[in-house]
Amino acid sequence: MAIAPDRFSHFAAIDWSGAVGPRQSGIAVAICARGAAAPTLVTAEGGWSRTAALDWLANAMPPDTLVGLDLGPSLPFVDQDAFFPGWAESPSDARALWALVERICADDPHLGASSFVDHDEVARHLRRHGGRKGEFFEGSGRLRVTEEAQRRQGLSPTSNLNLVGAAQVGKSSLTGMRVLHRLAGHVPVWPFDPVPSQGPLIVEIYTTIAARAAGIRKGLSKIRDAEALDVALAVIGSAPHAPLARYDDHATDAILTAAWLRANADRPELWRPAAMTSHIAQTEGWTFGVS
Repeated sequence: MAIAPDRFSHFAAIDWSGAVGPRQSGIAVAICARGAAAPTLVTAEGGWSRTAALDWLANAMPPDTLVGLDLGPSLPFVDQDAFFPGWAESPSDARALWALVERICADDPHLGASSFVDHDEVARHLRRHGGRKGEFFEGSGRLRVTEEAQRRQGLSPTSNLNLVGAAQVGKSSLTGMRVLHRLAGHVPVWPFDPVPSQGPLIVEIYTTIAARAAGIRKGLSKIRDAEALDVALAVIGSAPHAPLARYDDHATDAILTAAWLRANADRPELWRPAAMTSHIAQTEGWTFGVS
């Protein structure tokens, strides 16, 4: 698949959060246009909520934006030919999984996913806080095919079925699935949807990929000061950023990854990973940047 250099006019990255509450300090949104100017942060009145981020994606981001969400849009499927082996209601593809999460969590406020996490059948496959490990959760947890590929690239993905620990992304992924479900018909999501000839598109991102590309070595992937951010931006062809009121992992991850998306959006091998079959694309999805 060839992507024209001018296919997208803007490039955005969203550092996501699965935290409880009406506002999530872990959400950060950064955006840049074509060219070399550094991405800038997008703010929301009162701070970002998942609902506000959903509204921005559906109604406010510029046309033709390629936007990366730092979350897992699906769960492991291919290794056992099911998301939840042995459960009659286990969905057959990712979009059905999103719909199931939305249905079970219909009464959860702030696009939360607690009801799904605590569902009797789902919990059997999860590792949860308080030492609660489902009978079908083994080792460090099942991985998607794209996460196995991440390991081969020297990255350290965590299973989306593991909801414990600083590196876990399971809660973010489940809340993100509610957002993706609600965006159906508004914003396509690669690779579950084909890349349209115009309009916005969502991809899954892993901010550590951008950090590695910027020369930040393993174990030091978090940027917490202006100088380090500008050094990293320069490596991937971006001009220095405008000073931030506060430097934290969420803001710097979003800024650096938006710039990385702009620099790599037209690489054809990233749109057609060798290991990504159509079955994988519809069930597990794929992380943009993993070839």
